[in-house]
Amino acid sequence: MLLIAADLATVALVTCLMLALPVLARPTLPFGVRVASERVADPAIVAQRRTFARLVGLVAAIAVITSIPALLAADHPAVLGAVATALTMADLLLYYRAHRKVRAAKDAGGWTAERRQGITVDTTFRTDPVRVPCAWGLPALATLLLTAGIGWSRYGGPPDTVPLFLGYGVAPAQREPATLLNVFEPVVYQTALTLLILPVVLIVLRARPDLDAARPKGSARRYRVYLHGVAALSLLSAACLNLGLLVSALQLWEVITPAVVWQVAACLPLVALLAGWMVWEMKVGQAGHRLTALPGEEAEDSGVAQRDDDRHWFLAGTVYVNRRDSALLIHARIGTSWTLNLGHPIAWLLVAVLAGFGLLALFGVIDLPEKRSLLMP
Repeated sequence: MLLIAADLATVALVTCLMLALPVLARPTLPFGVRVASERVADPAIVAQRRTFARLVGLVAAIAVITSIPALLAADHPAVLGAVATALTMADLLLYYRAHRKVRAAKDAGGWTAERRQGITVDTTFRTDPVRVPCAWGLPALATLLLTAGIGWSRYGGPPDTVPLFLGYGVAPAQREPATLLNVFEPVVYQTALTLLILPVVLIVLRARPDLDAARPKGSARRYRVYLHGVAALSLLSAACLNLGLLVSALQLWEVITPAVVWQVAACLPLVALLAGWMVWEMKVGQAGHRLTALPGEEAEDSGVAQRDDDRHWFLAGTVYVNRRDSALLIHARIGTSWTLNLGHPIAWLLVAVLAGFGLLALFGVIDLPEKRSLLMP
């Protein structure tokens, strides 16, 4: 019964997230296609929204009908992962289908020629950029220091072996030598997360702003608020991840007895993190378009449509390739996400480094840890 409940919860979560994608996107970016403000309620777009919602609901029903018998027959948690993966892929294909339909309607109707194309630039994002809200990173740092302090006090006291560390959980039945690295592995993870999040936030804050040429002043103000929220939530995300690792560390050091309840407790900060991002995204919307307009911004319209050629975007607005664009990092057309401009030479250099690292690991030149996992077993 527990696996069936988890299966239903997984299907519901994935379905809700996918149904939220087109709702949270800016009205001028339906399914990752750039349209003018006059076309946001076009019958073709409305029809695709309805069709997408119905098909996602149908796929969810099929997932439930097929997964429950599979769980009853196999009685293995691996079925849950297979269901989540298959459901997510099916929903993404439906999203891409809607993207193609809207883009076809745009091309057939000649929507691009209805307004003059242009861009807006706000130089204050360079002269007075959004600052990193460092105070929001203090919880992550405090959790890291607390974990390191507890681990240091326990290093002289643990037995010769400790449970196998699995990231957000431990395997009590599997033991390994209580070496310095094995004992302080949670602290290593926390340190890596804390050190990684700050440069990522800084890079995002310095990326090219995603502004709307039709509403230059309002979109610039909203985007500042949006960027500050992204930075603050990103730093709080590090705190949530570190808190889950702290619970796992307490099990690793046997300060608390490893049990299912503590395995669940280690994942609760991750659930809170996901819920926080979803609530914030629903409140502000993509690039802050849901934020309340100030007096004078409601009727703002420059008469220019944002110049953003669909030909440079692939996979429903997630991949960007434009050799003439000097920007390296671009706000994606879907959700709160950024993507590399694969037409930029530095982007290909980064891809080559990652591909080289993967090949070295594949051929055994670099040994990757096989037992580490950030998920429960």
